[in-house]
Amino acid sequence: MTKADIVAKITSRTGVSKEDAESVLESFFVTIKDSLAKGENVYFRGFGSFITKQRAEKTARNISKNTAVIVPAHIIPHFKPSDEFVSQVKEGQLQSA
Repeated sequence: MTKADIVAKITSRTGVSKEDAESVLESFFVTIKDSLAKGENVYFRGFGSFITKQRAEKTARNISKNTAVIVPAHIIPHFKPSDEFVSQVKEGQLQSA
């Protein structure tokens, strides 16, 4: 499913214009990205959490040159679905199988 598909579903379910639905969805994404960039986690009860995780510095190998490369410590975004979300997806897979 693409962003355009989501906008079409929102439009059909709510009756708002396509432009308004797209604007709201884009603002939603920007708000989440801005919050994570500031180090703030975003929680949606019954859906999941957008959080940041700290990755430690590590040594990796460049196999083409056979050299060691230091990957510095960094922060990555992560989505953790709620238990309710996970069970709903599992049930949906069982019904379609």
